[in-house]
Amino acid sequence: MTAAPSHDAHTESQFGRRAADYVASAVHAAGEDLAALARFGSLPHAAVLDLGCGGGHVTYAVAPHVRAVTALDLSQAMLDAVSGEAQRRGLTNVVTRQASVEALPFADASFECVLSRYSAHHWGDVPAALREAHRVLAPGGRLGIVDVVHPGSALLDTHLQVWELLRDPSHVRDYGEAEWRRMLAEAGFVPGAVQRWRVRMDFPSWVARMGTPEPSVAMIRALQAEAPEPVRSHFAIEDDGSFTLDVMMIEAEPDGVLD
Repeated sequence: MTAAPSHDAHTESQFGRRAADYVASAVHAAGEDLAALARFGSLPHAAVLDLGCGGGHVTYAVAPHVRAVTALDLSQAMLDAVSGEAQRRGLTNVVTRQASVEALPFADASFECVLSRYSAHHWGDVPAALREAHRVLAPGGRLGIVDVVHPGSALLDTHLQVWELLRDPSHVRDYGEAEWRRMLAEAGFVPGAVQRWRVRMDFPSWVARMGTPEPSVAMIRALQAEAPEPVRSHFAIEDDGSFTLDVMMIEAEPDGVLD
């Protein structure tokens, strides 16, 4: 019997074949959350690590304002697309590196800033990734993470996670603010300020970007159609399946050295 692929292998395969779609994705290429994260990471003399860079939009946004950016991802195809786009934009201070966020191939205190956007919900072991981010941050460094967050109640949380998993089997979890604060503190960070946004997902492009199979698309639409009123209202589900997500940016800084 053939062994099932690891979560990292599955994620790499899932996103590698969609690299061009993520570089071109309108929802990833712009937004108030991207602008806020870029401002947070724009330290003129900093070396910045973009964790789970995907289509590279954090890298492109912050590179003109810092010393250097390392874009890290599991997918070499994604990194090749990012490298090509960075060259096209004339960003000469960008390098790419293929690796898992849970085993970073860098020395301690290598970066003044670690950033991540719309990646953490794919990580198989968020606490391990945060410990690695803590390790590679220099004293006085900063961490900024943007991701979808679940809205709080079990009802809304369950519907969100099921839609996400049907759309993309590499999805692990959209965490809530309390979960993020706990995981950051346990990894040696002092969690700081948060910012929140509501971001509309155009359903046709949301599933097309991931290449979601039609049976899974139909299942998501069926679940939306049968969703109770609190779910339909909170996510502002539209006739074509488009809906609105909760997005959060959380800031953090290292709190000394892990035991």
